[in-house]
Amino acid sequence: MLKPILLVEDNPNDLELTLVALDKSQLANEVIIARDGQEAIDYLLSEGNWTARVPGNPAVILLDLKLPKIDGLEVLEIIRSNGTLKSIPVVMLTSSREEQDLVRSYELGVNAYVVKPVEFSEFVEAIADLGVFWAVLNEPPPGSMRFRRPPVNE
Repeated sequence: MLKPILLVEDNPNDLELTLVALDKSQLANEVIIARDGQEAIDYLLSEGNWTARVPGNPAVILLDLKLPKIDGLEVLEIIRSNGTLKSIPVVMLTSSREEQDLVRSYELGVNAYVVKPVEFSEFVEAIADLGVFWAVLNEPPPGSMRFRRPPVNE
């Protein structure tokens, strides 16, 4: 069983592009979609519509900065202040090139800050690289569960 990827994105076009890019990367991880910051927190804390979800943290959270209800920086702050969630890798995936957003994201403990490329092929490549790194190659902190893919028979 592979850990899921939590994708927090409210823009339907960016959501679709990200899902296409993750699909092209051929990751087997399930992608959980949250369309606002509150839904992301509900998923992570198994609250609201997510009370019956399979327990465990996602392999990585791809988090948009500008979100309805609770913005990405507030979501990040909640994650980093929660003992159960604070070690989850979080990648800010945003179109904001504002220095204040970048600085604040790192102050709050983001693992990576990626500006969404405008060109589709660059976007697909960036998302595929993110997915492979965080969901497959990255070693989680000690004490975290790591689900590995079974070896491929050649």
